[in-house]
Amino acid sequence: MSYYRGPLLFCGSSHTVLGEEISRCLAIPLGRLSLDQFPDGETKVEILEEVRGRDVFVLQSTALNPNFYLMELLILIDALKRASAKNIVAIIPYFGYCRQDRKDKPGVPITAKLVANMLAVAGMSRLITLDLHAGQLEGFFEVPVDHLSCQSLLAAQARQMLGKDGIVVAPDIGSVKVAKKMAKLLGIEMAIIEKQRTTAFDVQMTLIGNVAGKHVLLADDMCSTGGTLVAAAQLCRQQGAKNVIAAVTHGICAGDAIKDIEDSILTSLIMTNTVPMLNRFSHSKKVAVLSIASLIAEAIKGLLDDYIRPGYAMSLI
Repeated sequence: MSYYRGPLLFCGSSHTVLGEEISRCLAIPLGRLSLDQFPDGETKVEILEEVRGRDVFVLQSTALNPNFYLMELLILIDALKRASAKNIVAIIPYFGYCRQDRKDKPGVPITAKLVANMLAVAGMSRLITLDLHAGQLEGFFEVPVDHLSCQSLLAAQARQMLGKDGIVVAPDIGSVKVAKKMAKLLGIEMAIIEKQRTTAFDVQMTLIGNVAGKHVLLADDMCSTGGTLVAAAQLCRQQGAKNVIAAVTHGICAGDAIKDIEDSILTSLIMTNTVPMLNRFSHSKKVAVLSIASLIAEAIKGLLDDYIRPGYAMSLI
């Protein structure tokens, strides 16, 4: 009988806590590697495991310090390719540079496509990611993409907080698809907030739907500065909402986002740990963080079932 040398899970420097969680879920130890920098600041990587002919998974979230973490991931993938890894699956919980996915005016790049090309050239053979900013981004990749959704995870937590008379509200037009899916999971109605710029410095928000006397759930894919969620929550309260909570997949929360949320009428913000927490929310009474480790672990198990051919015995050595 031929033996399949077991898979390896490597973790870049961006989200080691999540890497350790996934490792425990799979009962696979994290692969040994050395991450360092040369004196001039260039990233230095060395793989300390035998990866020849093995399926390897590389976890790296590109939030908070996208330039550094993306470059580190590219170098990691290149090192694994040159060490003759069989399959190199990149796990990118938060896929950075995804906002610019089309050329909407002259002189702008399509960074999402650029990053997709860079990862493919480096040697990535497959991608696992969660709740991309736009679904069409999957088409930018020439390799298979496993696009996981966190909506069920968020909906389960939100259901406990909403109680009766709940309604899902899309805080802007761009979040309608997310809100529609959340409303379907919860079995409740939805409303939409439309924003119109009246001047260069003023935006008018209009609520399409009725939230009076209801418990509102604002649903979006990410919280960047928190401005949209805070303003949407205020509008819903003005329209008679009993209370307002929010649920997002990616808690980037740049700048004073958490302070603004703490000072807002939002009663709770539910998010996942696709973005490293780094104790940023340790003092917050409103933020609830859900782990995606088991979701990613299940996706990895499914891929391993495909990779391991019939007639091969699996050995985790």
